Amino acid sequence: MTFLGWLAGSSISRWIENFDHWVAFGLLLFVGARLIRSGFSNAEEQKTGDLSRGGLLVMVSVATSIDALAVGLGLALINVNILQASLVIGIVASALSVVGLLAGGVLGEKFGKRMEILGGLILIGIGIRILITHLA
Repeated sequence: MTFLGWLAGSSISRWIENFDHWVAFGLLLFVGARLIRSGFSNAEEQKTGDLSRGGLLVMVSVATSIDALAVGLGLALINVNILQASLVIGIVASALSVVGLLAGGVLGEKFGKRMEILGGLILIGIGIRILITHLA
């Protein structure tokens, strides 16, 4: 997404910059709230589905990708080597994703539903951070 944002450059930034952060925040808030609700639900209640698959996963992906798109737009404005920047961003994001996946599995087994609540709070926190950085 960073590379696509760079490709778009400043030509489309004026059309999306006024609301992109609100879309990202709304999606992250929605998914975070679902995780928190799932964390507080009783085991007997019907499970709403796996939050790491399907539509909710797409929403989280889109919300976080909007932020990467904005970074790419910024990189286009300061004339950086986009291939090098995208490579570094991709490597770091991949490494942190693997760490999160491994840690999530271990912590999920150990702490159970509390990890769903924490995950929801983290997603909402990311959404708030996006809003603060764009509105400041």
